[in-house]
Order: sequence, then structure tokens, then C-alpha cells
Amino acid sequence: MKKTYPIDEHKKLALNGTMLDFRIRGTNEHNPVLLFLHGGPGVCDRHFVLEDQAPLTDICTLVCFDQRGAGKSYTRAQAAQQMDMELVLGDAIAAVDWLRARFEQEKIYIAGHSYGSYLGILLCQRIPEKIAAYIGTGQLANGAENERISYEFVLNEATKRNDAKALKELARIGAPVDGFYRSLDDLTTQRNLMTKYGGAARGKKQGMISSMVLPILRSPEYSLFDIAGYARGAYYNMRELWREVITCKFDQTVLKLDVPVFITQGRHDRNTPPEIAKPWIDALQAPKKEWIWFEESAHSPIREEMDKWNEVVRTRVFGKE
Repeated sequence: MKKTYPIDEHKKLALNGTMLDFRIRGTNEHNPVLLFLHGGPGVCDRHFVLEDQAPLTDICTLVCFDQRGAGKSYTRAQAAQQMDMELVLGDAIAAVDWLRARFEQEKIYIAGHSYGSYLGILLCQRIPEKIAAYIGTGQLANGAENERISYEFVLNEATKRNDAKALKELARIGAPVDGFYRSLDDLTTQRNLMTKYGGAARGKKQGMISSMVLPILRSPEYSLFDIAGYARGAYYNMRELWREVITCKFDQTVLKLDVPVFITQGRHDRNTPPEIAKPWIDALQAPKKEWIWFEESAHSPIREEMDKWNEVVRTRVFGKE
């Protein structure tokens, strides 16, 4: 039998000049609110979060929203407009303010995965007084270094395996220059190979279709109509935002945050390699900070080791037994 929740809402809200699609799930109006920021940009993950993090609903209210021009928030009219990170950050701030008012709470908790960790740090910088704590997973710290190390991982794996087809593809796209490939198609080629070699999910040899597309098709959260918009929205977000994202240099520009910081990091992540983020977080000034390793995970411990991730959030972030 499908579990029911006292709070189980699907809302489309007009915020910051656009329509944003929200899913809210919880058991008690007075519980703290945990807002998830999905990755990509444009790769929504409510279909994972609402299932995998369901055990947390006894202590907090889970909130996911599809960001501007992504997933259920995609429209053709939006896709015809230009977009930048300042606009997306404004959307996220509006979402935080709406949730604070809706649940009558001074502060809410933020969880950012992958690209969502980039947006999450920007939020912590801009509105620290409204954030109770930040949880980063697959934490981005330096875009150019991120891409260099990720490409080298794929090249080394292809060489070790004598994967002639992969080596040919890598020679064709070339190494990224200052974090940038010549096209988004070339970036996708690298990400497919990185996923194939286990850099996205530990020990799983799967491409982006099986790891990302099939779960969406199987989810009740997205209709076939939504899925068409999901694909278009992912491309639109990448086209508009990737150049800003990859210039990220948090390890050089963000030396202090005025919110507690918890980093839940997969040991085997080759999408956002931890050897970049770990020294930055070690040096970061914050009221409280913890780095928690997930030894059996790559880019997504929130899914790969969901039980441990939920327990870490329950005990270390919310202080519950």
C-alpha cells in the first residue's frame, strides 16, 4: 500500500517573475523544512528525493522544486528567454522566503547536490540569516579543475581498459580548456564515459540513459508530457548557465560562510572530485562544519548510500537519535 503523508502538496507558484513547480511532503507542520536544490543545471531529482529521503519526513518537511525552465517548470516561453545565475539565485531566495512564510519558520535547511551545491553556496553567501544549515553533496569547488580531473580520469580508465572506441571519442573531443569543451555534445560524451567507468555511481557500469532517463520514465512524478519538457529544459539550462557554473572558484573566493556546513561526499566521485573541495572546506571558516565520507559512493551518496545519508542528516544535522 502506498504510504500517505499529512503534508503532501503539489504547487505551482508565481515567484520572481516565473512559475516554479514544487513538491512538499512531511508529517508535521512544525517540523523544520529541508529544501533540496537539484543538479544539472536542469536535471531535476524529486523522483529520487521523495522516495529515497522519505524516512526523514518524521523529523523534517521535504521540499523539492524544479528550477526555472527545468522539469515541470519548463515552458516554451521561458526557453525563449535568456537566463543567468543571478536570476536563478533570485528564484531560490523567493522559494526560501515562501517556505519560511508557509511554515512560519525563521530559517530553513538547504541541501544541494552537484550543480545544486553551487547554487546552495551562493544562497549561503546571499541570505545566511535565513538558512539554518547547508548540506552539500557532490560539492562543486572549482569548475576548471573539476573538468580537468574528470577528463583525466576517463582518459586513464579508457587507456587501462584498452577501450579503443572511448579513446577515439576522447581524442575527438579533446581535453577541456579552462573547464570548457567545444560543445555541450562533447561534454555529454565525457559524462557518458565517466558514468560508464563508475565515476558517477560506484561500481555501476551504466550510461546516462539507464542512470538518469529510465528512473524518470518509471516515476509517477513526471508524465510523458513532462518528460518531453524535462529533456528540453535540461538542454536550455545547460545552454544558458553552464558557462557561469564552470567559472566557479569557491576555493579561492569563498573563505567564510555564516551558516553551519555539512559535506556528504562520495569517496569515488569523479564528477565533482573531492580532492578539490576537501582542502577548501578544511580551510573554510564557518560556525560549524563537518566533512562526512561515504566510502561506497561516487557522485550521489544521497542515493548510493541513502540509509547512511539519511542517518547522517538525522543525527548530525538535526541532532536526532
